[in-house]
Amino acid sequence: MKQPFDSSDEVAARPAPGRSVGPAVVIGTSLEWFDFYLYASMAALVFGKVFFPSSNSSISTLAAFATFAVGFLARPLGGILFGILGDKIGRKAVLSLSLLIMGIASGLIGLLPSYESIGIAAPILLVILRILQGFGASAELGSAIAVAYEYADEKTRGRFGALPALGAQVGLLGASLAVTGVTSFGDEFLYDWGWRIPFVASFAVVGVGYWIRRNMPETPDFERVAAQAKQRKGFQVFKDLLKSDWRGLAVVAAVYGGYAAISYTFKTFSLSYLTQFQDVAANVGAFGITLASTAAIVMVPFFGRLCDRVDLRRVMVGGAVGVMLLAFPMFWVLNTGKPVLIWALLILATGVLAPLIIVAASPFMARQFPIEVRASGLGAGREVSGATAGGLVPLAALAIVTVSPTHATWGVSLLIIGAAVLVVVGVLFDQKDRAHSRIVGKEPMTEAEVR
Repeated sequence: MKQPFDSSDEVAARPAPGRSVGPAVVIGTSLEWFDFYLYASMAALVFGKVFFPSSNSSISTLAAFATFAVGFLARPLGGILFGILGDKIGRKAVLSLSLLIMGIASGLIGLLPSYESIGIAAPILLVILRILQGFGASAELGSAIAVAYEYADEKTRGRFGALPALGAQVGLLGASLAVTGVTSFGDEFLYDWGWRIPFVASFAVVGVGYWIRRNMPETPDFERVAAQAKQRKGFQVFKDLLKSDWRGLAVVAAVYGGYAAISYTFKTFSLSYLTQFQDVAANVGAFGITLASTAAIVMVPFFGRLCDRVDLRRVMVGGAVGVMLLAFPMFWVLNTGKPVLIWALLILATGVLAPLIIVAASPFMARQFPIEVRASGLGAGREVSGATAGGLVPLAALAIVTVSPTHATWGVSLLIIGAAVLVVVGVLFDQKDRAHSRIVGKEPMTEAEVR
C-alpha cells in the first residue's frame, strides 16, 4: 500500500521563489484591502449623503453600510468558483483575473454620478459595482495564502505566511492615507469630488499589479499535481472538498469568520461610531487607522518570524485573548473623544492584535487542506464566513447602537468577544495532518512520484 507523501518530508531542494512572487502576493492583497477599506470608510463618511440622501443622517449611513454588506454577498459564490479554478488551472491565472475585476470595479465607482445627478440609477450602479468588487476580491486572499504557503518550507511558513498580511496592511495604510487626505480639505471638497480620487487611482494600481502577476511563476506544489488536477471535470474539485475535507472547511470558517468580525468592527464601525455618536472629526479616526497600519507594517514581518518559532495555535489564541480583553475598554477610550487615546486604541487593536491573528492564521488555514483542494478550501471556507462576519457584524454593531435609546455599546463588546472565541474554537479543531499531497480519487502519491 502506498504511503501518502507528507509535506513535512518534502525534498530539501524546494525551488526558491522568483523575485516576482513576493511582490505579486503583496500587491494583490494591497489592492483588495485598499479598495475594501476605502469603500468601508466612504460608506461611513460619504456615500450616505451622495447616494442615499435623507433628512436622517443615521438612516443614510445605515443604507450606505448596507451596500458595504452587499459586496460580501457575492464573495461566497466567487470564493467557490475561483477556488475551483485555482485548483484546476493554477493559482497564477486566478490571481491575475481577480486583480483585474477588483481594480476595474473600484475605479468605476469613482466615476459614478451622484443621486442628485441621475436619481435612483446612482445607488443601483453603486450596488452593481460593489457586487463586482466583492466577486473579484473573493479570489484574492485565499489564493494568495495558498501561493505563500506553497512556496515556503517547514521553517519559513510564518515568514511567507506574513506576505498576504503585509499586503493587507500596505493597502490599509494607503487607503487610510487617502481617506485622511481627502477628509482634511473640508466637507465641500470631500462630498463634491474629493472622495473620487482614491477610487480612480485603482486603475493605475491594477495595471502595475497585473503585469507583475503575469510574470509570477506557478507554485512548485501545484505544478506537481497540475496534470491530474486539470483532468477533474465540472465541480469534482468541490465535491472532493466536501467529501474529504469538510472538517478543514469548518476550521477555516471559524478562524477567518472570527478574524473578519474583529477586523472590520475595529476598522469600519469605530469610524462611524466616532463621527455619528461622539461628534469626533472624521479625519481623527482615519488618521488613527493610518498610524495603526504603519505599526502593522513594522510588526507583521516580526510576527511572521515569531510564527516560525512558536506554535501557530498559541500565537492565534494569544491574539484572540488580547482582543477579548480590549472589547469593553475600547468604548471607554472612544467615548473620551481624545485623539491621542483613540489613536493608541486603534494601533493596539488593528496594528498589533488583528495582524498577529491573521499572520498566524494564514499558514494555519492553508495546512487544513491537501494541495489538490487547497485553493477551493481556502476560498470557500474563508469567503462564506468572511462574507457573513465581515459584512454583517459592523452593520449589526451600528444597528445595536443606533436603536438603543442611550446608544449603549455593551452589545457590540459582546460581539467582539464572541468573534475572538470563534477563533479559539477553530484552533481547537486543527486538521494539520491534512496538508500532505494526494490525488483525489486515486492512491496517494509517493515521495518518489512527487520527485
